[in-house]
Amino acid sequence: MSLKVLITGSNGQLGYELKRTAPEGCELICVDVDQLDITSASAINAFFHEHKPDALINAAAYTAVDKAESDKKLAYAVNATGAGFLAQACADANIPMVQVSTDFIFDGTQSTPYKPEDKPNPVSVYGDSKLKGEEAVSEILGNKAAIIRTAWVYSAHGNNFVKTMLRLMKEKEQLGIVADQIGTPTWAKTLAEACWQTVQKLEAGSWKLEVKEKQLPASSFQLPTAFHWTDAGTASWYDFAVAIQEEALVLGLLEKRIPVRPIPASAYPTPAKRPSFSVLDKQTAYETLGMPVQHWRECLKLMLKELKQH
Repeated sequence: MSLKVLITGSNGQLGYELKRTAPEGCELICVDVDQLDITSASAINAFFHEHKPDALINAAAYTAVDKAESDKKLAYAVNATGAGFLAQACADANIPMVQVSTDFIFDGTQSTPYKPEDKPNPVSVYGDSKLKGEEAVSEILGNKAAIIRTAWVYSAHGNNFVKTMLRLMKEKEQLGIVADQIGTPTWAKTLAEACWQTVQKLEAGSWKLEVKEKQLPASSFQLPTAFHWTDAGTASWYDFAVAIQEEALVLGLLEKRIPVRPIPASAYPTPAKRPSFSVLDKQTAYETLGMPVQHWRECLKLMLKELKQH
């Protein structure tokens, strides 16, 4: 793939994985907040004018879920307004955009996996700000954008649940982990590969989106406006923590086993409400992108092996 691709949020977990999984021949323009303020339309326009990217993957986000409840202005500026500014720049330049979103746009009241077309109902500032970003991107770019919703992202790079658990399991005598919030852990590497596959589909022109009630020929490639990507399977945070300890002990990342007990979310109150069930239905993405799918536990093993090597 010979493309000049702009990656925003390049210092984050997903940005890190996007850089190391980029297709051969792809020229990367990697920026984080220090290089480009996405809350400034003029800064974005000047940057696009200078660098002239062929596509954009927006991995920039305000992801401090609890802090967002009291820092609403910045959360909406980055996740909603900033996403809209980037979409407008892409529209002006006539290039495609991949917008990364979240399972937190749903309220978690379902008992079956959320499909891309299910109605959003965020219960937190973070979730609502990300939904507003989705809406801005879709309104501005229409069928020149693809929105990828994901969940519970972790990587060997940056701060995340896996690395926090490893630290706490070394420091504490026991841990209580929430067992009544269900979702799917996602290795940022597989998410990055899904983003790259999406960029290639968009850029190749082998993509068409269903717009409102318009019916497309059965033979045409259809990339939904929004689709879901996580690794396979489901887990509670408790299940995830137990797996982290088990795999880390095998690899020698931990020296001793500590008790990990399940607790209800009510025993660990947080400023932001979280969906109790946010498993995403990925069937459309699996079929559309044609990528191999791995169970989250297999991905966890691979990430921990990488962490050990580092």
